[in-house]
Amino acid sequence: MTAWDSLRASLKGTRDATWASITVFCKDVGHGLLEISHNGLAFVGLIVLAGLLFLASRGDLRHELEMQALGWLKARHLARVEQSPEALLSSLAEPQAIKRATAVDPAELSKQQAAVALWLSRRYRVAPEPVARLVKEAWHVGRRANIDPTLILAIMAIESSFNPFAQSSVGAQGLMQVMTRVHDDKYQHFGGNHAAFDPVTNLRVGVQVLKECIARAGSLEGGLRYYVGAANLADDGGYAAKVLSEQTHLRNVAAGRHVPTTAPQLLQAVQQSLPSAAQPVPAVLPTTPAPAPAGATPEASAEQVALAR
Repeated sequence: MTAWDSLRASLKGTRDATWASITVFCKDVGHGLLEISHNGLAFVGLIVLAGLLFLASRGDLRHELEMQALGWLKARHLARVEQSPEALLSSLAEPQAIKRATAVDPAELSKQQAAVALWLSRRYRVAPEPVARLVKEAWHVGRRANIDPTLILAIMAIESSFNPFAQSSVGAQGLMQVMTRVHDDKYQHFGGNHAAFDPVTNLRVGVQVLKECIARAGSLEGGLRYYVGAANLADDGGYAAKVLSEQTHLRNVAAGRHVPTTAPQLLQAVQQSLPSAAQPVPAVLPTTPAPAPAGATPEASAEQVALAR
């Protein structure tokens, strides 16, 4: 045997011995881990068994654990539900919200009222349903206050273009631009000043203010000048003419006549179609005019007349 063969035999023996040692080591480790696992599982089983026996003897603890587990399961369920697209809407759902809506189907109104509501809707680009509700209210309140409902609607159109959240630079608010801080006593009948932004309430208070203004002036046109705060000014900025012109359009619409929604507001049309516009209405206040507040301008709007009292 050559030296090379001897070396090869020696290396092979070393390799075999090393591999055998590694194999024995791995087997020993595996057997050890298996024994430990068996013993550990047995120990855990004993602990679980002891815990179950303990809980079986303590109903109060069992009930508490059951409630905690149920709460955890519910929380997990809600967490999954909240991830759905409809979750937010469902959580905010309020079926009774319809009762807060100031709206009515125009089909429920009389033919005359429906015609006015639809015309105003197209002219001022607002939804017909809320306008229909205001038209219905204008007819109801106008009848009780002895004020032409078309005049009420014309004032709302000129004052706010049917924006219930409108506010002027001097603080006139809502559909009819009632000066809330001046007429807070009137709003107390409706729960407070924030009712100024409820369209129906603003209409009712505005009609009362308008009636008082007409009574003080003794005529419709004079009352409108009081309403806009220009009673003692040489010029009301064309306010009365605009309102009366718009009322003329509304009267024509209510009478079944065709009126374009782009019809202009012209004083000449007012004078021709409303020859009795200056006729007085029943007074609700003494007719002695009070001086307008110093520095009043047509821009002051609606209730500055009240500041003169």
